[in-house]
Amino acid sequence: MKLSSSFVTVDDLSRPSDDGLIRYIVEGENLRVLRAFEPTFSGKIKCIYIDPPYNNGESYLHYDDTTSGAWLDKLTRRLKLMRTMLTEDGSIWISIDDREVHYLKVEADKIFGRENFITTIVWQQRTTRENRKAFSNNHEYILVYAKKKSNFVQTINGLPAGSEVLSRYKNPDNDPRGPWQSISANVQAGHAVRSQFYEIHAPSGAVHYPPNGRCWAYNKSRMIEEIKQNNIWFGCNGRGVPRIKKFLSDAKLLLTPETLWLAEHVGTSKEAKKLHLLLFPDHPVFDTVKPEPLLRRILHIATKPGDLVMDAYIGTGTTAAVAHRMGLQYIGIDNGRHLSTFCTARLAKIVEGWKGGIGADVGWNGGGGYSYFKYLEPSDCDAMPAA
Repeated sequence: MKLSSSFVTVDDLSRPSDDGLIRYIVEGENLRVLRAFEPTFSGKIKCIYIDPPYNNGESYLHYDDTTSGAWLDKLTRRLKLMRTMLTEDGSIWISIDDREVHYLKVEADKIFGRENFITTIVWQQRTTRENRKAFSNNHEYILVYAKKKSNFVQTINGLPAGSEVLSRYKNPDNDPRGPWQSISANVQAGHAVRSQFYEIHAPSGAVHYPPNGRCWAYNKSRMIEEIKQNNIWFGCNGRGVPRIKKFLSDAKLLLTPETLWLAEHVGTSKEAKKLHLLLFPDHPVFDTVKPEPLLRRILHIATKPGDLVMDAYIGTGTTAAVAHRMGLQYIGIDNGRHLSTFCTARLAKIVEGWKGGIGADVGWNGGGGYSYFKYLEPSDCDAMPAA
């Protein structure tokens, strides 16, 4: 699909692209666009990520973050619209810093319901020390809410195991089934039955009993069978406390996401700026750009290939850049000049096969397409000269 640029109303955006996918970058004031989109996309967006202004009183080259008292009211109006657009198992992820995180959470609790609050992610956004202030602030937050928590928790994806987890699997006894790790063969005895209390005879003749307050994980007949099948490890000398062998070939190596996201796993603001300069060496750096690995983790947890995601503050296009290479559909909305300067140029390079950012990690070779639109209200369109 080729890049198209046109003036459109919401009727034009309700139709998928030529390849049947929704991949839209929309220029327009996001409240107006969200209001127009809400009837069409109500209940259809699986994940929303937004990186709104933080109301931190700073004035950046590409936008002003000094909206002060009106900030929370403006963001609240947009969040209400976004909530209706989520699927029943959908979620929204909101980047924010410590200046406004508590005020924002109170309002978000009202909109999404406190029962649908999932967690607060702490992102280590810098690794260097800031010595010019009383404290070196090295983190930001991501508030996570679900449309309906009970549905969301059934559909989220675990994180793939890294080298640290894989290194736990070894094969000291040359088991033909391959690498394994051992786990405790005894468990808490609070709900135990009598058949879980017995002695175990190790191959060396050593006798083992469960520790006080604990029992064996299996009853005696099951334990005897597990020992026969070489599923119990007594140490290299055959005298150790019995432990259960868990094989790498049987393991489901997906980890429950933690709430502390370290820079080594999801990148830093500094790394994101370096990527931005690599992409656009002739332009000033965008101060608040987010790293692609951060968005990749969010979208990995919250979506599956083919799902529709949205970023109503798309900025330089990080969300779209990551979503495109993860096989997701996306809608990006923004009103700044950086939309056409950075976002669409970035996507054009990705379509051509640029491997920067997460490209090499996901084996990206290019392809797909997207559409760029400038949204106009019907009254604006009426005022335009006929083509």
